[in-house]
Amino acid sequence: MTKKIGFLSFGHHRDVPGSRVRSAGDALRDHIELAVAAEAAGMDGAWLRVHHFDHSLSAPFPLLAAMAARTSTIDVGTGVVDLRYENPLYLAEEAAATDLIGDGRLQLGISRGSPEPAADGQAAFGYRLADGQDWATVTHDRAELFRRAIAGEPVAHSHRALAAGRGPDLPIGPLSPGLSSRIWWGSGSHATGVRAGEQGYNLLSSTLLLADDGRPFHLQQADQVRDYRTAFAAAGHTSGGQAAVTRSVFPLTTAEDRSYFGLERGGEGVGFLDGTTARSGPTFAGPPEQVVADLRGDEAVQEADYVLFALPSMLGVDYNAHLFENLVAVARELGWK
Repeated sequence: MTKKIGFLSFGHHRDVPGSRVRSAGDALRDHIELAVAAEAAGMDGAWLRVHHFDHSLSAPFPLLAAMAARTSTIDVGTGVVDLRYENPLYLAEEAAATDLIGDGRLQLGISRGSPEPAADGQAAFGYRLADGQDWATVTHDRAELFRRAIAGEPVAHSHRALAAGRGPDLPIGPLSPGLSSRIWWGSGSHATGVRAGEQGYNLLSSTLLLADDGRPFHLQQADQVRDYRTAFAAAGHTSGGQAAVTRSVFPLTTAEDRSYFGLERGGEGVGFLDGTTARSGPTFAGPPEQVVADLRGDEAVQEADYVLFALPSMLGVDYNAHLFENLVAVARELGWK
């Protein structure tokens, strides 16, 4: 069964001893080269995490556009843009422009976002909840306006239409045909995964799942993906319907690999987040044959159309280019390529 594979990166940078990525400029420039290296290795996607008020990537579109301009086949994507911080129409224009630069290669993940360092980040950006509002509802409303806009629905009045009492007659510009089928909803629970299917999004399953029921992470996530597909089909949607999962995977083929990740193989994390228990997935690190067996035994990975690999971007471009080669070799062994 063929699958797409890609990397997913926070783009961390720190000016500390031993860091190979000391500044935001280093991180941005490195990720352009990482996209080039991933494409050369045979990977299908270069995806970015988006976090505000942190030493990581926060403004994705200039970087995505630069990555797209330097490559020709690889997807560029986000996992995810936090809609609490976004004007949906400006987001629509940025997304369409980036997609046109990439000739239809943008895979845009959006959602309500995740816990973050800032206690009042949205307010600092000028977005506040009115009485009776909650971010889940507000971000879903923004997402629907965004989707109508990228589909070409008029969203503003010309002077003539307004004077005549007619409805909106002006769409956003530019428009990028096909972008509507490449919007992903980031889902951290079974319920939000089902809702993503009902609403016709692709599913970008989170690296952790809320409301942990005690079973292994991959079994809970596989159920989320299957129920997403059922909801998507029941709603009658005809385009999209893809599901993506993320894993931390490190095939160990050199002494350098073993020095970084030889002790990384570990169990799942269980904690408490947003008022409920949460479970995160394991790290697969070992000889390539062990990693192949781990991925083959992961039900959610087997269910997914797209597998993203968490990227240790602070190790620099050269090391990650080597990692890309190893990951593509694993994918070939699994029959994904």
